[in-house]
Amino acid sequence: MPARKPTRTWSRLGILALAAALACLVEPALALYPKKGDSAPHHGVRDARRKVIQGIDVSRWQGEIDWAKVKDAGTRFAFIKATEGGDHIDPSFRRNWAEAKKHGIARSAYHFVWWCRTAKEQVRWFKKHIPRDPDALPPVLDVEWQNDSQCTRRISREDALEKIAVMLKGLREHTGKKPIIYTDINFHEDVLEGAFNDHPYWLRSTAAPLTKRYARDRWEFWQFTTTGRVPGITGHVDRNAFFGGEREFDAWRRGHFDIGTRQWHGGEPKVAARKAVPIPAARRAPTAASAPPSRLVPPGRIPARTADSRDVDITGSVRRN
Repeated sequence: MPARKPTRTWSRLGILALAAALACLVEPALALYPKKGDSAPHHGVRDARRKVIQGIDVSRWQGEIDWAKVKDAGTRFAFIKATEGGDHIDPSFRRNWAEAKKHGIARSAYHFVWWCRTAKEQVRWFKKHIPRDPDALPPVLDVEWQNDSQCTRRISREDALEKIAVMLKGLREHTGKKPIIYTDINFHEDVLEGAFNDHPYWLRSTAAPLTKRYARDRWEFWQFTTTGRVPGITGHVDRNAFFGGEREFDAWRRGHFDIGTRQWHGGEPKVAARKAVPIPAARRAPTAASAPPSRLVPPGRIPARTADSRDVDITGSVRRN
């Protein structure tokens, strides 16, 4: 049958339907934080922009930050660079740390690991400079290959894991909180795959969903762009998303929810018990007094189970089903 030429009315309806569909895809990502932006947005990370809890990570390279404007833009948390290696402290750390707290932004200090320094040297250094504020978020250990720094040395996976374990233990002893691990695609594949899975992971992917870049079944923080634009910060800033919602974020901050293992330690959400629905008298089963007497039926012969009588829906392995 030859196709009919669509009428003008149907064409308009089609345009409206397409516009509505596009709005559903774009609007949730933009409506949450309309004051924030991205100078080079990528469609591969649109899911991160839809997350309710979002934050930033900063260092000296963001210059002097107006934290009041950062807060007003909807920023819920900030990862702030504190220390690096065994002899460097970020010159903007103390100011950023104090200002973020002043304006009610949850903040976490992070240490950038140098593979040219021993783990013990780095533990001593960050214990000296990272505050032990009880209201701070757990600290972060930033582990990646230093391709653009003075320390370009690559150590073995075994040595790297040993150093990381020492520094994670040091951060936890110092702050009393389980540290977060930050890493990128290459380092995770080379070193971290399958390791420290009880710790929260903060992962970087700026052009694709995390599931397409990492051999992991879950994540806690997603660094989804390095070209973010946030009021109060001149130039680019990294933007990040938290995996859960308000309930998980608040419970994690109060120590009631371990986001690394997804285990609750009190304060977990309650599930309301279902109330029994009364059965009308007309539908109730007859009582023993009113039930008709039962009859004994002679046993019948059970038919043989043949290949044709098997239920094919319940055969085969669990994996295939």
